[in-house]
Amino acid sequence: MILQEGLPLLYQQFTALFGKNLLLSWRNKRATCLQIFSSFFFILLIFCIEEAMKASDASSSAYKNITDPTLLVSPPILPCEDKFFVKLPCYDFVWSGNNSRRVTDIVSAIMANNPGRPIPTNKVQSFKEPDEVDTWLLSHPLQVPGALHFVERNASVISYGVQTNSSSESKRGQTEDPTFKFLVPLQVAAEREIARSLLGDPNFGWGLGFKEFARPAIITETTSALSVMGPVFFLAFSMFGFVLQLGALVTEKELKLRQAMTMMGVYDSAYWLSWLTWEGILTLVSSLFLVLFGMIFRFDFFLKNSFVLVFLLFLLFQFNMIGLAFALSSIISKSSSATTVGFLVFLIGFITQFVSATGFPYSSSYAVSRRVMWSLFPPNTFSAGLKLLLDATSTPKSSGISWSNRAVCEGGQATCVISINIIYQWLLGTFLFWFVLAIYFDNIIPNASGVRKPIFYFLAPGYWTGKGGNKVEEGSIFSCVGSVPLVEHNTPNDKDVLEEETEVKQQAMDGIADPNIAVQIHGLAKTYPGTTKLGCCKCTKTSPFHAVKGLWMNIAKDQLFCLLGPNGAGKTTTISCLTGINPVTGGDALIYGDSIRSSVGISNIRKMIGVCPQFDILWDALSSEQHLHLFASIKGLPPASIKSTAEKLLADVKLTGAAKVRAGSYSGGMKRRLSVAVALIGDPKLVFLDEPTTGMDPITRRHVWDIIQESKKGRAIILTTHSMEEADILSDRIGIMAKGRLRCIGTSIRLKSRFGTGFVATVSFIENKNDNNIGVGASHEPLKKFFKEHLKVEPTEENKAFMTFVIPHDKENLLTGFFEELQNRESEFGISDIQLGLATLEEVFLNIARQAELESATAEGNMVTLELASGISLEIPVGARFVGIPDTENAENPSGVMVEVYWQQDGSGSMCISGHSSEMRVPQNVPVTRPPSPNALGHKSLRQGVRGIVIDL
Repeated sequence: MILQEGLPLLYQQFTALFGKNLLLSWRNKRATCLQIFSSFFFILLIFCIEEAMKASDASSSAYKNITDPTLLVSPPILPCEDKFFVKLPCYDFVWSGNNSRRVTDIVSAIMANNPGRPIPTNKVQSFKEPDEVDTWLLSHPLQVPGALHFVERNASVISYGVQTNSSSESKRGQTEDPTFKFLVPLQVAAEREIARSLLGDPNFGWGLGFKEFARPAIITETTSALSVMGPVFFLAFSMFGFVLQLGALVTEKELKLRQAMTMMGVYDSAYWLSWLTWEGILTLVSSLFLVLFGMIFRFDFFLKNSFVLVFLLFLLFQFNMIGLAFALSSIISKSSSATTVGFLVFLIGFITQFVSATGFPYSSSYAVSRRVMWSLFPPNTFSAGLKLLLDATSTPKSSGISWSNRAVCEGGQATCVISINIIYQWLLGTFLFWFVLAIYFDNIIPNASGVRKPIFYFLAPGYWTGKGGNKVEEGSIFSCVGSVPLVEHNTPNDKDVLEEETEVKQQAMDGIADPNIAVQIHGLAKTYPGTTKLGCCKCTKTSPFHAVKGLWMNIAKDQLFCLLGPNGAGKTTTISCLTGINPVTGGDALIYGDSIRSSVGISNIRKMIGVCPQFDILWDALSSEQHLHLFASIKGLPPASIKSTAEKLLADVKLTGAAKVRAGSYSGGMKRRLSVAVALIGDPKLVFLDEPTTGMDPITRRHVWDIIQESKKGRAIILTTHSMEEADILSDRIGIMAKGRLRCIGTSIRLKSRFGTGFVATVSFIENKNDNNIGVGASHEPLKKFFKEHLKVEPTEENKAFMTFVIPHDKENLLTGFFEELQNRESEFGISDIQLGLATLEEVFLNIARQAELESATAEGNMVTLELASGISLEIPVGARFVGIPDTENAENPSGVMVEVYWQQDGSGSMCISGHSSEMRVPQNVPVTRPPSPNALGHKSLRQGVRGIVIDL
């Protein structure tokens, strides 16, 4: 199949990615509608605030022409609780002069004759002198509106004074003037009761009325809510799209969806253009609705200024925020952080709005460099543009800014630093700045999408031509992050691994490019640097972790190479390095001649590979059919063949019935099948299958095995799995890794013959109905005795139907004669069938893993406790098979006794003890190195915690 390249592929990828963005937005309708129509709610909120301000102004006399002011007649002294400026508990008033009986009577009359409400005695405080009142007021702030001071001069003269705070106080939109609300009523009451006292007539009438002068409105223009709240609300409106865009980009990166598309060969340009186009459409629509809603609600800002000018301001600002979101997404790794960053950007923009409102730095008194730095942050330029448009409609007589006057300076000045036209130029320039910076960051900053390019990658001719993929690139940003120690090369212990390494090195030295080799790995190494943690009063640093330690091997075409190993062996890390997801620490690998250490090489490699990752990387909102259409378009399949190819792959993995169902509702096995189908799309030359059948039922697993078998022709396949049956059936060659090193390599039969415990003989018996009452041991005892006498072996599994024996390799020369005699005595032993085979691949795997664990445990001192049936506790290294018991030597057993330890893998893939054999003699020809013992103890008196002796048989 001929795949598309160049501009046709770029266009095809762009349309597929754009369709993906459109579909995801459609299926997330709530967020999409919020981004488009949130402007309505902001405009409505501003409108409500403005109407409330108008209603409040209408109730205030300051905004009215007063031709006949209201007459106030004998106003009462109001309770102190009605005042805005007092604290509870409070007093209606305090007074001085209580040393005079006449003054005391006057105050009592004021309290009793208060219109509408007598004043309780507990709401008034009395003092002798005014100084005492001042002292009390200082110690009881805001607990009384004011004070009366009386002085009895003589029998016919009484002086008084009123002490109060005349400052007005506002509360909930209402203004309180103490002059009219407290001072005048208190003054009227004091004069009335003084007059009555001097006249000696308690019923003397004292009527008083007052009103303000007739006047025009004090305030003729109201402040627009849009001019006050608009800039903040418009910034908040724009932040919706910014946060949603940033969250979508970071989520794709966090869920490794971007990584999956990168491994399939997506162009960076197609990826960013698809996002820019889609977000640009949303921005255009939301900006248009904002202006239309503003005009519907009849705001002068939208009606008097040119429609195009206002629309362009919001459109260009939101495009700037898209560019900023692109740039920030390159350095943010968690979607949870995207919302936090969005709020932080809004908070900074909110603060800088107030700074921009002062004119900084858009005046001739500030240097150009300050304006440049200030304008790089989009909200700053946006605030300056809003200020110009708001100032142009600030009064009823203002006519706004027309399109033809966009370059005219504010106030009609001949020259100026800023105009709305210059604002647009700044917004265009800063958008290009952030967009280019985003693409640059995306190429050089390390992330989960793959190997990063050198800092000056755009200067390399290969970046533009696509040639030079076999050249290793240096000078990437990794060299600036810090170095990690390289792994020391160790000569392999296994002869097959050494032979493979020697062959690969020789081919590399001779420069031989074997056309039958798909992948050639040259000393591949991957080391993760240690981390430093600051604790309480100390600094803890972890050692570097060597995940892959110098891997050398060839992987041929038309073959399936299976890479086995326990968890943490380095399998997935190796695949991540080969696919360009993880940068290598040392060594290199050539895939069809292209180097994985070259950004050009990786780009070429991704066009010819398919990857089924260890964990499914799928969009929950897309169906399996849509996934295959998307990845087929990214891969470059001709448009006419995409549908038929997707239908065939869905049928191959038995997902035709669920083709239109969203992947989020799939089971784990269905997702794995979809991942396999994605890996095989586009007829790749090299396919990586990382545990592809995990979670599948046996029937589906067998079906997928058939698909993989059929896919071998014309391509190389690298498979990792924890199923030994899968590896045995599918693989042409097998390599087993442990602790980052290749421990063995070869065909399944080769590995079984070299690392298995021997041969497995299974003897089946003729069914005998007369044996129902006879024990298994009694009926098969002659056969067991025959095996014991000739081969010195016991059955490992035994029942009425069959019996299994494991025969060591050292008995191989006896097998021909043994089985000839066994066949001659079949009727005697009641045998129906005899089968002879090699040990299972699982046994080989466990032996290799156990030996690797033993090497590591011996070097690192990693010990576990073995509890023997005799009550002895032995400390043994992880992986030790034969362990001698110290101080058990005697005349009968001159070398002592030992046990065989049985190992297995636990749920996490770590080696653990599953059991042990009974105690047996240590062969005399085996040299034993005993650990130091403080005193020689008899077998029965051994204490717990004794160090066992590792015996190599």
